[in-house]
Parts: sequence; structure tokens; C-alpha cells
Amino acid sequence: MQNKLKIINDPVHGFIKIPYEILFDIIEHPYFQRLRRISQTGLLNLIFPGATHTRFHHAIGAMHLMFTALETLKLKGVQISKEEEKGALLAILMHDIGHGPFSHALESMLMDDWHHENLSLLLMKRLNGEFDGQLGIAIEMFQGKYHRKFFNQLISSQLDVDRLDYLKRDSFFTGVSEGNINTQRIISMMNVCEEGELVVDAKGIYSIENFLTARMFMYWQVYYHKTSALAEFLLVKILERAKLLVSEGVKLEATENLNYFLYRGKNSATQEDIQRFTQLDDNDVIQAMKIWQNSDDVILSYWCKCVIQRNIPKTIISSHPFEKEFIEEKIKKADEFFGIDNGKELVNEISRTLLPYNTQKQPIYLLQKDGNKLRLEESEDQILSGLIVNKTTRYILTFPREIV
Repeated sequence: MQNKLKIINDPVHGFIKIPYEILFDIIEHPYFQRLRRISQTGLLNLIFPGATHTRFHHAIGAMHLMFTALETLKLKGVQISKEEEKGALLAILMHDIGHGPFSHALESMLMDDWHHENLSLLLMKRLNGEFDGQLGIAIEMFQGKYHRKFFNQLISSQLDVDRLDYLKRDSFFTGVSEGNINTQRIISMMNVCEEGELVVDAKGIYSIENFLTARMFMYWQVYYHKTSALAEFLLVKILERAKLLVSEGVKLEATENLNYFLYRGKNSATQEDIQRFTQLDDNDVIQAMKIWQNSDDVILSYWCKCVIQRNIPKTIISSHPFEKEFIEEKIKKADEFFGIDNGKELVNEISRTLLPYNTQKQPIYLLQKDGNKLRLEESEDQILSGLIVNKTTRYILTFPREIV
């Protein structure tokens, strides 16, 4: 009989245990194995060459941190049954199972605004059927319908194990040390208050502030890096352009499954949509871009060469929107250089907005020694929390290098 209680060697967390057989069965399923071929950070490796890790890595890392968090809570006297533990581990393991090629970038392009969480839930329900209803509690927890709120907060909140893993993992693979948070310290400070909500022991306030600021730095330095934002934007524009050309009768070569989505109209997801989506991964899109570099369409060809040959367009970053006249001047130059009359397709303003800590949505609470809870930003001990509650927006203008 096969031993399913494996140990995985992870470069970020070390040895990770698989404590339940059902977890191994889910990991082995084709839906989950597909995550090996889905980049965790899109095209970030164009800027940080080491960022080639996958959603597969991240999901298993998040499961490990969930296990550690539940062990911590049990030591603090929180009653957690084996079924609840199994459910929480399954929920976090499958939380990203609905991600499409290049993760967030192409989410709405392929499935018409179907958020990856919707697809994850749909695939979880399918798997629940395959595994004779063993995922029921996991699905409840994932949806936030389970009667003990802290389980859902560990899966999805402003301080969840998902964020703890991706920050530490992305920091490791990009080499950006500002994101290297102390996950063990943060988890050791977690607790559950009388209302059944996730809180943090008051003495852990600086670890939490460090986590929030590390996340802010990772967003501006890595995820919202101007070239990273542009690479993600290019992926969307390439698929958008390909769909437009196909709708106009232009034949584009692509894998069977990607081709299906290029021709797919706007409608609700069908059984065939789901079937084909679960066979799509980054390789389909990369192969298409390699072929489309030679397209007769100047714009599609140009964008694909930008990505495949890493001939990234020029970018300028600003804290204010760019002047209309300045943008028009770039469009005119693009028209002249490429001999086209739609240079506006090649000149774009992108914006990125970040709210490091949202005091309105799922605020983080500190558990005082007297048993009362206090909002993080209201604590007299806080140093930075009051400074990271405002939105910041950056504007990025992108245009072909050839017109500089």
C-alpha cells in the first residue's frame, strides 16, 4: 500500500509534512498538478531572474504555515478537531487551484471576469464530488460560512497564511530582502478571542507592523515595479489583440485549448469551458507568443517580441497622471515610426494603487492582557500603522523605445 504521508523539502520553509492522506490525493490530482505550470509571479522573472517559482510551491507552503498556525492555537488552548484541521489544510491547499496562465494577469481575459476565487470554488466542488464529500468543511471555511470565523481569517484576511507564504517566498526567489518576514514569530503571536475571531497577542505588535510594511515595500519594489506592471499589462494586451483579430476573421496559430478561449464569446462558464480551462497553463501562452512574433499584425507582433525577446518598451513613472499633450506626442511618433495610424495602441498609461493597511475591511486586532481586544491602529504602541492607512497611486507611461 502506498505511503501518502510524505515529507516535501521546500527551499523556504524546510521540511513540510503531509499529515493527512486526502491532502496527498489532492496534490496528486491533475487540477493541482497544473499549478506546477502556473507562475506564482507572472512575468516577474523578466526583472528578477530568480522569480521562476510556481503556484504549486506557494500552495504547499501556505498549507505548511496553516498547520503551524493551528498547532500554535491548540497550544494556547483553542479546541480544534481533526476534521477542522483537515478542512483548514485542504482549504488553503486549494485556495489558488483556479488560477489561470500567469496567475492574475489573464484572469478576466480568458473567462470574462471570472475571478480565480470563483474558479477555485467551482473546482473544489468538483473535487468534493470525486472524493465522496470529504471537502465539505474545507469549502465552508473557504467561503467564510464555517461557524468558527478564525478559520476563514487564516485563509483570507489582512493577516492570513496565504500572505505570509507569498511574501516570504517571493522575497526569497526575487532576492528582495525587504519582504523577508519572520513567519514563525508572527504565527507564534496568533490567538483566538472569545468571539472566535483571529487576533494577535499585544506583544506581537511590531512583528505585525513589520509584516505590513514589508508587504508595502514588496508591492512597490516588486509586484508594482514599473517593468513588472508593464509586463503584466503586455500579456493582457496580447490576448486582447489576439481575440480582436480572431473576431475579425484573422487566423492565429495557438494550442487547441488557448484557441478555444480566443474564439469563445462572452457568456457564463459551461462544462466545456471548465474542462478546457483546467488544461491551460503558462506554456500555452508562451508558445502562442513565440509564434505570434511573426504575425502580419504590427501591433501583435511588436508586443510578443517585447515579451519573448525581452525588448521591453520604455517606461516613465510619476505620482500624477501624464499630460494629454505629452501622450499625444508619443502616439504621433509611434504612428510615424511604425507606419500605422493606431499608435495609440502602443502608447499607454498604466496606474497602480496600493492601500497597505485597510482599517475598514477586516482590521487586525490586538489581544490585551486583560482579555480585551484593540484595533492595531488604535494602539498606543503602534509606530507605523497610522502612516500606512492611506492609498498611494503611481502612474506609468509606456511607449516603444524606438521613438525615444
